[in-house]
Amino acid sequence: MSVPAQSYSLSDSERELLPSDDEVAFYVEHGWYLSRQLLGDDEVESLAEASERFYAGHRDRVLPSRPPRLSYWKPEAGDVQRHNDYIHYESAAVAAVLRKPLLGAVAARLAGAVEIRVFQSTLILKPPGAADPDNVVPWHYDRDYWATSTSERMLTAFVPFHDCDESMGTISMIDGSHVWRDAGVENITSLHFADRRKDLDAVLRRTAEFNGAEVREVPVVIPKGHVSFHHCRTYHGSGPNRSSAPRRAVSLHLQDGENAYREFILPDGSRASYNHDALVRRTAGGVPDYADPEYCPVIWRQNDQ
Repeated sequence: MSVPAQSYSLSDSERELLPSDDEVAFYVEHGWYLSRQLLGDDEVESLAEASERFYAGHRDRVLPSRPPRLSYWKPEAGDVQRHNDYIHYESAAVAAVLRKPLLGAVAARLAGAVEIRVFQSTLILKPPGAADPDNVVPWHYDRDYWATSTSERMLTAFVPFHDCDESMGTISMIDGSHVWRDAGVENITSLHFADRRKDLDAVLRRTAEFNGAEVREVPVVIPKGHVSFHHCRTYHGSGPNRSSAPRRAVSLHLQDGENAYREFILPDGSRASYNHDALVRRTAGGVPDYADPEYCPVIWRQNDQ
């Protein structure tokens, strides 16, 4: 199934939903931004319904191979926090919403980019369970896992399927942490945060101390249809779901049009890799193509406006 052609344009009412100059300045200073309502109730409900079909086994297409560090919940794992990568590839209904040009246009304004492509998307379900330590997402920043990307402007859109507040374990930001310099701590690009749960909080504290910075945690209360965006270097995480309902969302990772593959050598001498490297087509130079439209479709292009 090929990715369908798409027009990248906004209506007058959609243009009014773009971040203002002051809001872009806030993002540049703080490393995160809460949007206006970008998705209608019907679109959010479509995401929820498509996620239920996905969990029940429906796939419009499946990955041709399983990358080595793929996050992919299966029913036999039980009632735990679920993460399913490449949901935009395997579910056409989810992809139809995530590829909405308005989402890309907001990201482009924040990142100062003329083109925005999907980089990755993960379907997430956090079940109720305040006492379960696996219900907590420890502090981390996304750029750590994207060492094979050249861009420093990548960002993530967190898209809940309902009102999302602290009781549900909403996403929380460490305000302004996107400008911090690394403290020389162990590189973690080869490990998912779930495998570093015990020491990531310590990494955050050491990095803040190294930068002489205060750790200011900001839980982002997100109304239904609104979207939280954060810079690829912003530390973020989430607490347990203390409500009676599951927290459902998609984490949509986005790349600017200039992003490309680069070779990156880890401290142990091994070569860093990302799941895309086993899936996307190769460029003429033989390296993974992070502009492969099957996995990294364009969702916004300024010149089409």
